[in-house]
Amino acid sequence: MDVVLSPPEVLVAFRAACAPAIFALACFGFPGPLLAGVLLAAFLSDVFDGIVARRMGLGTGGLRHADTLVDTWFYVAAAVAMRIAVPGAFDGAGLPLALLIAVHVSRKTFELAKFGRIASYHMWSSKALGVVIMLTMTTVFLTGSPSLLVPLALWLGLANELEGFVASVVLPEWTADVASAIHACQMRVKSLP
Repeated sequence: MDVVLSPPEVLVAFRAACAPAIFALACFGFPGPLLAGVLLAAFLSDVFDGIVARRMGLGTGGLRHADTLVDTWFYVAAAVAMRIAVPGAFDGAGLPLALLIAVHVSRKTFELAKFGRIASYHMWSSKALGVVIMLTMTTVFLTGSPSLLVPLALWLGLANELEGFVASVVLPEWTADVASAIHACQMRVKSLP
């Protein structure tokens, strides 16, 4: 049986493949500009998978769910690669990193219990965070030095996770594409009898 992926699925699969690639390249000591190139390619695949899906009418909940899982997979691998390539990359960022991990795991656990799968909101704050993460990691990879952008990106990541947590608490059922926690609250009010 042949499996044919749609163009947005190919972009998501490409980003998934970038995760072990960026990790392996960092482990083998490849230069920062190459790591930044992999990061940029994965970031662009993340931007364009949604655009292509919407234009082709393929923006399904399943694709958004896969996109969310792959985003997490890739950016965790990229963060580990950054730590390997620039050992001091997370110096001074222990608190926001620990809080981000704790809230992320708590939120995903809550969503699995409530919805049976993790949320795929694609909030405005997530899009902004993606740009900040890409710029932060690119700076670290290209300079080979820690950056003050790292704790900033982690604090913004924590704010994004908390906003997503609010949406998950408020929404009565799994819903894709919720622009913000305010939108989630408005959706909840509209669903009340």
